[in-house]
Amino acid sequence: MIIGRTSELNQLRNYYERDKSQILVLYGQKYIGKTALINEFTADKPGFYFLCEPASEREQKYRLGLRLADLSVKSLKYPELSDVFEILGKKRTQKKVIVFDEFQNILKSFPSFFDELISFIHSNWNNQEYLVILASSSVGFVENSLVSKIGDAAFELSGFLKLKELSFDDLRDYFSLYTNDDCAVTYSILGGVPGFWKMFDEHMSIKDNIVKNLLAKNGPLHNVARELVSEELRETSVYNTILCALANGRNKLNDLYEHTGFSRAKISVYIKNLMELELVEKLFSVDTEGRDNAQKGLYGISNKLVDFYFTFMFSHASYLETGSPEEFYRMCVAPGLKNYIDKYFGEICLEYLNKLNDKKKLPINVERFGKWIGKQGNLDILGRSEDKKYIICLCAYEKAMVTYDDYEMLLYCADKAKISSDYIYLFAGGRFDEKLSLEAKVRKNLKLLLLDNL
Repeated sequence: MIIGRTSELNQLRNYYERDKSQILVLYGQKYIGKTALINEFTADKPGFYFLCEPASEREQKYRLGLRLADLSVKSLKYPELSDVFEILGKKRTQKKVIVFDEFQNILKSFPSFFDELISFIHSNWNNQEYLVILASSSVGFVENSLVSKIGDAAFELSGFLKLKELSFDDLRDYFSLYTNDDCAVTYSILGGVPGFWKMFDEHMSIKDNIVKNLLAKNGPLHNVARELVSEELRETSVYNTILCALANGRNKLNDLYEHTGFSRAKISVYIKNLMELELVEKLFSVDTEGRDNAQKGLYGISNKLVDFYFTFMFSHASYLETGSPEEFYRMCVAPGLKNYIDKYFGEICLEYLNKLNDKKKLPINVERFGKWIGKQGNLDILGRSEDKKYIICLCAYEKAMVTYDDYEMLLYCADKAKISSDYIYLFAGGRFDEKLSLEAKVRKNLKLLLLDNL
């Protein structure tokens, strides 16, 4: 059983159990686990799987013929799509599952692909029903181009199922031998992408995994972040420049303009493309009465592996090329690793709060969580109830000790946001000072939580 995909498996079963044939688009970023999910779902079902590599129309036909031959099915050397569909429909069984993985590639080679597919499933050949799964790791294509590309054929699609990243809890289940701190580091580097998790060995230290899998030239993750950027984007030098600037804290359009020298209009276009590929996100601040004190127009890298690459490896590429991976880790990664993880510690804390909220175990019923990004400081997590009661949170991984001064700064930020500090949660990767611990004992609305207790 694969970890963390119970809901998605149930959704696939729902489509499979519907009357008549269905066409489902299943998509998500590369390495997110589409193939593993498909294999789990189809293990006990008759069907046909075809990986659509980028190739010409003739080569696609040839590869389809080879695939049929692999399944001991006689066919032409260069079968037409109609020939393939006819062969698949000959033997009547329970509902069949037909999978075209990375289907955007065959769609480019065969402009008639959708028309022939729809004609096939509507023909009700041999009274056979099908669940056709069109899988893709090209998120930008599916969300921004597919419908316009296929036109009216889009009305024949039964639905879309997007595979999202797995949770921190899922990662902890996967790395059962790791401590919470080890898991926090791993999550901040690999995110919730199970294809990346497979490349880390929980019997090795985090440092050794980073050295072996990311920093070593033959490491399986050494070039992945660079490939994620270059595979679907031209002018990678421009994108690399922008991503490196974002990784190093230049999060405003004007900061990017001053650092890169590119025009603001050009940066905006390239940022938009990066956002479509889910490599960059716009950072929004929760709207409060203190909106004049909030920052606007901020951007950040949303793919953690890409962020790690541009924070450490791209920024110090010369050293990475000439030094040993172990030396590079000691000189370039270790000094900034806690600060890097601090950026993602809030996501771990938010997941914890969401679980409590779902179980009605918070002091208020939060209708939405967010972040307030102030000009003089942030509320790392801000939760608001329907009757405008608030939970405010500080999430501090980097600090060896969270102090009473940090607590007062949080209250100051709440004042700038013009909200009440009804309930206060402080999350720490290290520990709390004595004064703050004493304060928590007398204040019922103040809760201190260590990473080990989440």
